[in-house]
Amino acid sequence: MKIETLTSPRLAATAVCVALLVGGLTACSGELNPVDAAQAQVTAAEKAVTEAEAAFKDASANFCQASETYIMALDRYGDVLNDTEPTVGDVKVAGADLAKPRDNAFDGAQAALDARDELVVAQQELVDAQVALEEAKAGPTGTPSAVPTVPPSAPVVPPATVERVKQAESEFDAAQSSVTDDTPLDFASEQFNSAVVALEMAWLRLFADAGCLPAEQQQLAVAAVSAYTAALQQSLTDAGYYAGAIDGVYGPATVAAVEALQTANGLPVTGTVDKATADALQAALEAVNGAASQASVASTAALQQTLKLVGFWDGPVDGIWTPALTDAVKAFQVELGVEPTGTVDAATIAAFEKAIADLTTPAPTPEPSPTPSS
Repeated sequence: MKIETLTSPRLAATAVCVALLVGGLTACSGELNPVDAAQAQVTAAEKAVTEAEAAFKDASANFCQASETYIMALDRYGDVLNDTEPTVGDVKVAGADLAKPRDNAFDGAQAALDARDELVVAQQELVDAQVALEEAKAGPTGTPSAVPTVPPSAPVVPPATVERVKQAESEFDAAQSSVTDDTPLDFASEQFNSAVVALEMAWLRLFADAGCLPAEQQQLAVAAVSAYTAALQQSLTDAGYYAGAIDGVYGPATVAAVEALQTANGLPVTGTVDKATADALQAALEAVNGAASQASVASTAALQQTLKLVGFWDGPVDGIWTPALTDAVKAFQVELGVEPTGTVDAATIAAFEKAIADLTTPAPTPEPSPTPSS
């Protein structure tokens, strides 16, 4: 018996018939029809794109869930450090508890990236199939219709956001690895806690940029908090107290710069910004360059805008720190559940970021009331 190869016309036609049937087309003959074959390829490619889109959507949702879990774990870790009597063991154990949620978050991010890449491939294969179909329809002498190309794929999140997360993870690892059984408890102070806060804020920014915060108002709120810190960093840079990146994250370098400013001006060294610290920064900027003093005004204005956005400030956005602004900060802190100091610190900013993230948690669906039995 003669065995036909895959290049035989009859087997090729059979393959096309199978493809057509899978694609939902019933017309099929023993003759190979280039248009039908190309249409079958398009149908299969469209199905592949639909499946890839669903896979990317699922992977993105899984990443959002994993990153939210990690952010909550970071927040709990910060709570341990803020406890009135934490032990070194508490710090070490809480830090170890972060390993699994962190791995899950990174794995979720990689899965989302892989799914996005597979979607791009599927989209390009669909375009190629559509081009082949138009060429088949046009025939050897005709001019095929144009097919839209796949636009260049943009990053899932801005590269700067990813780099900031990597930097914050590195800073946190360095702080965490320095904790041993012989570490004094006061090591878990503002400097160490700020590394946790900076990491939490970096992930919250990634959480927002990845589309896990869909509401426009929430996006604006995140941007407002970042804008305040960035303006403060710029002011500290202009005054000669800060040499780090203007990244909008209230991390260890920002805390150290504020502390240096306070030390130089004989103020209590807290690493937080209150009216006295803001006034000292303003004076330092005026001493360096009168024009640069506007940067301090900008940082206070950014704070006023942030409070106005969430309903805690109804005064002017003029960059002037007044007793009323201090009261607004205190009221805001009470709402967030942090100590109402009237100053802006890493813990306050982190609490605000977490409150924004909590807004995305859907309210539980109430169970239907039981129907009275007749």
